[in-house]
Parts: sequence; C-alpha cells; structure tokens
Amino acid sequence: MKKINLSISGCMGRMGQQLIKSSKINKNFKLISLTEYKILNKRILGIRPTTNNEEAFKKTNVIIDFTVPKCTIEILKIASKLKKRVVIGTTGFSKKDEVLIKKFSKKIPILKAGNMSLGVNLLMYLTEITSKSLGKNFLSKIYEVHHKHKIDYPSGTALMLGKGVADGQNKNLGYLMGKKYLNKKSFPYSKKINFNSIRKGEVIGEHEVKFSSGKEIITLNHESFDRALYSEGALTAAAWLMSKKAGLYSMRDLLNFK
Repeated sequence: MKKINLSISGCMGRMGQQLIKSSKINKNFKLISLTEYKILNKRILGIRPTTNNEEAFKKTNVIIDFTVPKCTIEILKIASKLKKRVVIGTTGFSKKDEVLIKKFSKKIPILKAGNMSLGVNLLMYLTEITSKSLGKNFLSKIYEVHHKHKIDYPSGTALMLGKGVADGQNKNLGYLMGKKYLNKKSFPYSKKINFNSIRKGEVIGEHEVKFSSGKEIITLNHESFDRALYSEGALTAAAWLMSKKAGLYSMRDLLNFK
C-alpha cells in the first residue's frame, strides 16, 4: 500500500506534537511537512517547520489542522487552490468562518470535527437518541472540563453535544442555546441548554450531558485519559478522506452512524 503524504499544521501545539508522535508509529502515513505561525530554526524528524504556504503543501495528500480559526481559513485557501484534502480539528469558528468552510468544501474534501474521538462521537449519537426519546418533559444541560490552556468555551465537543440535544428535538442549536458559564461550581437547568465550562490543571477532556424531568436524571458522560486517542482519530479520518469527493464530512459520516 502506497503511503499517504501527510502535512501537520500547528506542529508545536499540544495536538500537533501528539500527531507527529502518532504519525511516526502509523505505517500508512509519510510525514512530509510541518507548519507553524512562525518559521522555526529547528528540525523535527528531519523536517524544518515553515509557515503556511503553497510550497509546504505542494506534495502532500492531506493536511491535518489543529490550530486557530484564522490559521485554518488560511490553510483552506491554499488547500483549495492545490486541491488538497483537509482534516479540521480546530474549534471556536464564527458563523462567517463556518460559511467559508462550506464554500471551500465544494472544491475539496474536508472532514471537520470538534472532537476526533470515537467515544465522544458515539456520545453525541446517544445524546441525540436520548433527546428524541425523552421529548419536552426533560430539560438538559452540558458540563465540560479541559486544561487551563484552552481558551474557547464552551468547547467544540460541548457544542457538538448541544447540537445532538437540539437535533433530537428537531430544533436549531442557536434557538436552544442557553447561558454559557465558566468555572461555576454548579449551574441550573433551563428551557434552553445551559453550558458550564471548567478550565483547570492539565485535564485532557471530560464531557457530560444531563437530562432532568425534576423526578429523575439521566446522565451521559465521557472522559479522555490520553491525547493519543484524538491524534489516532484524526489519522483515521485522514485515511478515510482519501477516497472521498469534494464535500464537508464529519466523524459521524466516517463511523456511519445513521
């Protein structure tokens, strides 16, 4: 089997570093370029990181991006011109960014996920089913914990779970979006979906969805213990994307959840 040429953007970030480790182990990939927001005077696995540019991505098959929205859009512009596939793990996009991503997906295959974990995507699927089954008699809220370095909140995963609740009720998440709390010890249920984000220590990721009728509570949750599960999921997504036509895909498409 011919190896897949891989580029990793944000190579010095937490996920970038983990992706480098995972790609070194995965025999399906050949790491050919690394990018960062500034040129680094060092080599990583024999590769000198550069800024995002056409030359960096010229020989790649797929780019995996865990950076910030501004950088992701920059990468998509280059990838669209070169007809390269992109796996996006970046979160915190604005509505304008989301529109641009959809626009680029008409030209190239893009897989975008707020979380690359199989378990988390199963949790989202179960959240949707639970929301649909319980109906309007239950209120819901979402709790998440991440390391102190994470800036955006609620996390992309928490928003994915919120979408799961909304989809289960055939409603738009924007309509059901409630209050967004940060570092609160407790937070209430409401007719909307309230979110509470905790930022502390070096926690990799915890997510919890609660449904309450006032008489009983149903809890769905997931905990991450090793960042490798995200990088391995991203590499699985990259390999899967190789056979796809232009379009915007998700981990749900990869996992074939109906």
